[in-house]
Amino acid sequence: MSNTAQSPLRQFIHYLRGYTFPLAMNVVCNILMAVFMVISIPIIIPFFQVLFGRITYSPDPVPFSISNIQDWLEYVFGQLVETYSNEVALIVVCISFAVIFFLKNLFRYLSLVFMAQVRNGVVMDIRNEVFRKYMHLPLAFFTRGRKGDLISRIITDVQEVEFSILNVIVALVKSPIVIIGSITFMFFISVKLTLFVFILILVTAVIVGRISRNLKRQSSVVQQTLSGLMILVEESINGMRIIQGFNAQKYQEKRFDAMNDSYRSLLTRIMYRRDLSSPLSEFFGISIVAVLLWYGSLLVFRGELQPETFFAFLYAFFNVIEPSKSFSSAYYNIQKGLAAVDRINEVLDNEEEIAQVEHPKPIQDFNREIAFQQVGFAYDGEGEWVLRDINLTIPKGKVLAIVGRSGSGKSTLADLLPRLHDVSEGTIQIDGTDIRELDVKQLRSLMGIVNQDPVLFHDTLFNNIAFGQPDATLEQVIEVAKIAQIHDFIMSTPQQYDTMVGDRGSTLSGGERQRITLARALLSNPPILILDEATASLDSKSERQVQEALSGVMKGRTSIVIAHRLSTVQHADQIIVLKEGRIVESGTHSTLMELNGEYAKFVGLQWVQ
Repeated sequence: MSNTAQSPLRQFIHYLRGYTFPLAMNVVCNILMAVFMVISIPIIIPFFQVLFGRITYSPDPVPFSISNIQDWLEYVFGQLVETYSNEVALIVVCISFAVIFFLKNLFRYLSLVFMAQVRNGVVMDIRNEVFRKYMHLPLAFFTRGRKGDLISRIITDVQEVEFSILNVIVALVKSPIVIIGSITFMFFISVKLTLFVFILILVTAVIVGRISRNLKRQSSVVQQTLSGLMILVEESINGMRIIQGFNAQKYQEKRFDAMNDSYRSLLTRIMYRRDLSSPLSEFFGISIVAVLLWYGSLLVFRGELQPETFFAFLYAFFNVIEPSKSFSSAYYNIQKGLAAVDRINEVLDNEEEIAQVEHPKPIQDFNREIAFQQVGFAYDGEGEWVLRDINLTIPKGKVLAIVGRSGSGKSTLADLLPRLHDVSEGTIQIDGTDIRELDVKQLRSLMGIVNQDPVLFHDTLFNNIAFGQPDATLEQVIEVAKIAQIHDFIMSTPQQYDTMVGDRGSTLSGGERQRITLARALLSNPPILILDEATASLDSKSERQVQEALSGVMKGRTSIVIAHRLSTVQHADQIIVLKEGRIVESGTHSTLMELNGEYAKFVGLQWVQ
């Protein structure tokens, strides 16, 4: 579904390939259902013949064939009347009619059973593919997109594909058989009357086509508006503390009301167009039926058509109306579905910028040094440079501290090492090998990362610490929890390590959340630690405890520490100062203080605070 050179429908067929058997069985059951529906048409003729006493006995056997099924039925029921009575023949007709409709509905149910497997399976596959795509897209994609919109695409847009396109598949399999069989029978009875059916279908198709011309474009706007609603809800829930703190409830309510009203208006207009197809089709159908009743009755009065045959013709015609209406609404549904497919493809067609070479080099350990050589970075590889001319060597076991003003590129520099972004120019090497030539998973397994904003999941404390390490034991988790100074707190909770942390760790304080993420980073015993403001959320006491723990943890490890606090950086082996994406100073705490430059200003601000 990610190849834009193909049409959306052809891309969609790709997902059906995994459901060949249930799809084939659905087709078979729909064919059998349609066959029994068509068979029910000629059997109505003997019913009226028996009812009106018009069956004539023929002693000569009539062979069965599709072309003379009417004569064969008249012969069979004539034998019943001659041998038994009209009442017995009528009972046989009614039983035959009931059996045929039982079989028709049995196969209809079986077709739905098989189709349920296809519908739900395809939706699952598309949703899985979109989610997998999310998991492998670079961070830049998520900074450009909004979470509410991304959630809308994987939930509502995928569901729209199921509602729209898969419903159409059912109609496309079943309806043609019913229409062709019924019209063929109608042609056998009367060519003149059958022409009215073609007029109905032609007129309905032209009018419905004109009405639905802009439906796909409008459906796309509706999906975008719904995404906007989800974005606003998601932002409001996450920012509830600010909304209530600034008494902005009414402001948010007005924004939501306006957007919700716009969505209602757009959706209502689309429903007006979509729902018009069925009444229009029915109106034209009834109009043609009125003409058929008038014209057919004239033929009966003139003796050109038998009454029972005319009734069978009307029954066949009514069998054509409903499938024709489903074809009319199918056009609407396909347009809505294709609008959703287009939005899904916008995600799937994104290139995974963090690409891995075809034969990556394995890396199991880190032995010598990390080297940044003429590294530059700009989002999307163009536009304003975030980092430029970065030349830096970090020997194994040393601690590098990065300081600088907000927006100077500190976090971006740290994100380049685990390839959360790829460099726009220059190279980053580990032990002399460009990290782009290494296996991405193995590269990242060498690193423990603690971000400025602690990220926790709605799960237990144990699973949050063991995140990404499914084989971790309770003893291992307890060990790193003690190092991160969080074990005592965990043991004081009701379920201890099985305690749920709430949405995004809402039941914990900021310091507790940060120490849990620190324990998570330590669990895999990584040789490289990346600490992005790891102590920013801690109070003085907690910071002192974690600093003591980190002092022991960092021994023998290569650590990259981003921090504003002097206590965090002054003991580093090397400190670099970033300004507007460039390294302007580099050295130890004492040497940089002697320069009396940017770092000295940084320290001065710390003393003032």
